[in-house]
Amino acid sequence: MTSSPPLPVKPAAPTLRSSFAHAVRGALIGIVELVPGVSGGTVALVLGIFDRLITSANHLIRGVVRLVFKRGGKGFAHHLGDVEWSLVIPLLIGMFFALFALSGPLHGFVEGQPVLSNALFLGMVSASLLVPISMARDAGPITRNTRIFGPVVVLLVAAAVFWLLGIPSMQVEDPAWWVLILSGAAAVCALALPGLSGSFILLTFGMYEPTLEAVSERDFGYLALFASGAVLGLASIVQLLAYLLRVHRRAVLLVATGLILGSLRALWPWQDNGTLLQPDGDWLGPLLAALGGATVVLLLWLRERRGTAVAASL
Repeated sequence: MTSSPPLPVKPAAPTLRSSFAHAVRGALIGIVELVPGVSGGTVALVLGIFDRLITSANHLIRGVVRLVFKRGGKGFAHHLGDVEWSLVIPLLIGMFFALFALSGPLHGFVEGQPVLSNALFLGMVSASLLVPISMARDAGPITRNTRIFGPVVVLLVAAAVFWLLGIPSMQVEDPAWWVLILSGAAAVCALALPGLSGSFILLTFGMYEPTLEAVSERDFGYLALFASGAVLGLASIVQLLAYLLRVHRRAVLLVATGLILGSLRALWPWQDNGTLLQPDGDWLGPLLAALGGATVVLLLWLRERRGTAVAASL
């Protein structure tokens, strides 16, 4: 399943309009990271910026490592120059704005309307499966082995994730400092991997409610420890992911497809602490919410594909 990645499309010169668009993309990623079961990496895939983010993060991390450990100013400047700052900075601004400004209202919606909110996100994530599938198809020539083993990889990964998400969640009342660091590392690793939800990992280990409360109440001591773990996790997973996307692109995308498919269990509207239940009598509202969420994602995906095709033709 090894294949060469497609030639990257050179990004256009930054404009006020493109910067605003990137900030909106960052806000979307920030919003979904607050929702257990929805992956920010999946949203980045749908929006067509996943590869660019991983590449920029990899250059930034390598530059910092060279500056701190190798005292190489030239190498540091070279890597920083390869970071797509016109994408990264607006994206981070939008993401942090969404995390701090919308955490309260979104948490209220998820807690107050669990069936409707899960149905909405179920439709969105289901439609987003088209993204890694189409990217895997475009990653290179499709061989007989790909046709045989590709679906097997997807189904095995999906089955593993489906089983893991059935583990009942815990609740931590007063987490120790090292728990906060480990939680930050686990959450940001999930952010970088499509199909894995950082919020759901926090929920499974009992850290979702304390972390969301810390964000809402601006508990900067808690957030500083959490962020330090996020930096450690990001430094480890991003370099590995950037390498795998270069060398085994199709395999990574097939695994991402399985992760997203298996993660749908977490979004089934009718469940009780990991146990799936049958739909109750009022299923029309959730069905319409799911269809609406799927429609939004499909429109975003088609728009991004059209924009990429136009940019590639220039």
